[in-house]
Amino acid sequence: MNDAINQTILLALARILRPIVRVLLANKITYATFDGIARQVFTEEADRHFAIRGRKQSISRIALVTGLPRTEVRRIKQAPPLADHDLGQSFHRAARVISSWCSKSDYLTERNEPKPLKFDGPGSFTSLVKQINSDLAPRLILNELRQAGIVKMDAGRRIFLMRSAYIPSRDATAIMKILGTDVGDLAETISHNLYAPTDQSRFQLKVSYDNLPHDCLQTLQQLVSERGHEILAEFDCWLRRHDRHLNPSVSGDGRARAGVGIYYFEEQGQTA
Repeated sequence: MNDAINQTILLALARILRPIVRVLLANKITYATFDGIARQVFTEEADRHFAIRGRKQSISRIALVTGLPRTEVRRIKQAPPLADHDLGQSFHRAARVISSWCSKSDYLTERNEPKPLKFDGPGSFTSLVKQINSDLAPRLILNELRQAGIVKMDAGRRIFLMRSAYIPSRDATAIMKILGTDVGDLAETISHNLYAPTDQSRFQLKVSYDNLPHDCLQTLQQLVSERGHEILAEFDCWLRRHDRHLNPSVSGDGRARAGVGIYYFEEQGQTA
């Protein structure tokens, strides 16, 4: 790989890291902690993806690829792996409950609006959760949704769905989990597109302009919110029909996680 490409990669890395480092510093996470995580990720990714074909991956090979000492690689290999897949668990649980509540006829009014639900009994919040996954704890899911402002409970202990999408409000822990999953998903798509054949590339597009007046930004945000929800609702309907958690009768081999993300971004520049 030539110097120009390496320089571009390093500049891109700096651009990616700046907002993440601000989050780390704001939460009093030091460079030493970041360094430890980076070493472990380098080791795990080298171990998983950079073995020599036909040979068993070795400590020496990982050390060569990562530039880490063999003693450090050995120490990391003996430690528990980073379970980053756990970041999205609460998000996906909550999203499946909301999706089912908005789509299953037993939980809809005659106007196809989500019914208020009791916690227990037939047609209740508990039965809704158990239909999705019998291992889920309904009380835990309810608490997650209440903390995020997705549901509320009235004096009669009826549970009302307030929003048809999982947005974690000001719950810092939930937002941090989404930071990990959403940024990771976008980076995964870009990484895939760098090395995959053209006919196997994944959809990845954006549109932006860099000399917009402040007066138009509120209108743009509203447009993105309204149209984005419409588009995502269409994809949600399609995905819902093919998800085996919601439709156990769906046939096909393997198990994959896939989806579509839409986001608005804004950066203040110098006055023109």
